[in-house]
Amino acid sequence: MATPADKVKEAQKQHTFRKYKDGDHTHLPWQEEIFIADTSYKCPTYVHKTPPCQGSCPSGEDIRGWLNIVRGIEKPSGDMAWQEYAFRRSTDANPFPAIMGRVCPAPCEDGCNRNEVEDYVGINSVEQFIGDYGLSEKLKFTPGPDTGKKVAIIGGGPAGLAAAYQLRRKGHAVTVFDDHDELGGMMRYGIPGYRTPRDVLDGEMNRIVDMGVELRLKTRVGTDITMDELEKQFDATLFAIGAQSGRSLPIPGADAHNCITGVAFLAAFNEGRLKTVAGKVVVIGGGDTSIDVASVARRLGQITNIHDKDRPENIVLGHTAHDVIDIAAREGADVLLMSRQPIENMNAAKHEIDDALREGVEIRGSLSPVEAVKGADGRATALRVAELDYSGGKPEVIEGSEFDIECDLIVAAIGQTGNLEGFEGFGNERGLMDTDKHYQMPNRPGFFAAGDIIRPHLLTTVIGQASVAAESIDHYLKHEQLGKRPKVDVHHFNLLSKLREFNLQPGEFHADDSVERPIDKGVRGTDLEGKAVGGFAVHNYEDRGASEIIPSTELFLGHFEYVERIKRKETVPSAEEVLGHFQERVHGLSTEEAVAEAKRCMSCGMCFECDNCVIYCPQDAVHRTPKNESTMGRYVYTDYNTCIGCHICADVCPTGYIKMGMGE
Repeated sequence: MATPADKVKEAQKQHTFRKYKDGDHTHLPWQEEIFIADTSYKCPTYVHKTPPCQGSCPSGEDIRGWLNIVRGIEKPSGDMAWQEYAFRRSTDANPFPAIMGRVCPAPCEDGCNRNEVEDYVGINSVEQFIGDYGLSEKLKFTPGPDTGKKVAIIGGGPAGLAAAYQLRRKGHAVTVFDDHDELGGMMRYGIPGYRTPRDVLDGEMNRIVDMGVELRLKTRVGTDITMDELEKQFDATLFAIGAQSGRSLPIPGADAHNCITGVAFLAAFNEGRLKTVAGKVVVIGGGDTSIDVASVARRLGQITNIHDKDRPENIVLGHTAHDVIDIAAREGADVLLMSRQPIENMNAAKHEIDDALREGVEIRGSLSPVEAVKGADGRATALRVAELDYSGGKPEVIEGSEFDIECDLIVAAIGQTGNLEGFEGFGNERGLMDTDKHYQMPNRPGFFAAGDIIRPHLLTTVIGQASVAAESIDHYLKHEQLGKRPKVDVHHFNLLSKLREFNLQPGEFHADDSVERPIDKGVRGTDLEGKAVGGFAVHNYEDRGASEIIPSTELFLGHFEYVERIKRKETVPSAEEVLGHFQERVHGLSTEEAVAEAKRCMSCGMCFECDNCVIYCPQDAVHRTPKNESTMGRYVYTDYNTCIGCHICADVCPTGYIKMGMGE
């Protein structure tokens, strides 16, 4: 097994900058190579691009931005604490940092360019730190000035609440309708509390409600209030009802009472009705929901001699409820999770699979359900399965491989659909809803949809959809054209906004103004050319964030030392400890750990003030912007009277922020 020292040597070998490749034996004298090269007529341009972490984030968070705040590079104006500044930057896109820092499977970490050095940045762990700070300090959100417009949101889950948050920031009145006793949707009823602690969940939701969101709980739109009434009372309507109906197994025998869905199982548990299982539990799936079902079943344990009325399917289907269960009589449940995919290709996050195995869940891949075998009483007594062969690239049933798995409960976690009762005309043939790219419903002006009701996916996905939907609703209410969405549709860093925050925005420009202006070093003859500091223009800055994501190949990876990722401590119970273990598993980072982990961020596509360009410029043409005029993204400038286009600054820029341009 490779030691850390071995990994360091490999990283240095792979990422040390080399001007010449193997096989290059001839080149010009170094003076000509540098000064008369193909870029000698160009000068440095500071090009902002979207980092891959943000490009991989379905909610489009400015991840690089709040990591740079945590590490101390980007600083707040005034006396705001850096922790709050990071919180404000994070929640610009996602109002649930404490929850998402715990449960998001973190596609941002998969896209992180730091993977090319040693390991990804622990983005989730720093996000949890930011979110927990916001809760501990009781930070609030501020609504925008009242517009007089009213929006109805159907559904109080993550999509509905995220949309309510963004709409209140824009000043629109919001009423949330939900047919449950409490807010939260799948965050409350679909994820167990040891993953989304209820005090954390309630804290982040209440912060949104406190913005002035009206709640109509235990109210079913389409039954308690009609769609016609809703349309008369509100200027726009957003469907955010989620997909809270699970899909049944499409096999013979699946109509047995003890064949239930994972959504129904988790809802019964999270509502406090389901307190135990009985006999062997077989879970069919492979995604995060199936992992949650299997892990909850292991924690609940089983009672062998259980009364029929207390059988889990009767509880889940709402026929009865577990009042008092003899905890002393419980023992560890026998739980099998099976997937059509091989285990290594399951959709669930790898660490969730590893945790489930540690907790005593048996996991088997490449199995396909064939039939639920019923007994004389109509209950399923076994699940018949067949083995699958993937050697040909797609699954093929292995002839003669069928066998029965005896069980007491079969739970299908194979997909979800919506409950459209009361507004069936708004759905499609799949039990979901259709929208355009602005999340507006086709041919239904004023009606929008976001979240799992469009396509069941991640929590962070529905939060991102809600943000776009809120923006579209805002345009609709103002009678504005929706326009074209950016190619890279995220919450971008905006240099002009940053300059305004510090009162450093460019001055007003008048083309016919003949008064001599103070101009920057490096401009050639006229005050209409690029500015480094002062003046009325932002010096040679180009924003490609809405169109380009910067790959690792544009970075100078040799700049970055090998640094081990700081991991959160987790309390994952063993198979012997799991019974009755409902404590939170993930423990947050300390302030020192969060700062140290944030420092591993390579700030891809944005200057992180390393000084390489200043140090290595042979002409002394690159200078630090004076401190009283410097901000994030405006740390250095180029004296164009001195710059000869040697491109060394671009070669040694670790983040890929410097490109040779200004001559194309």
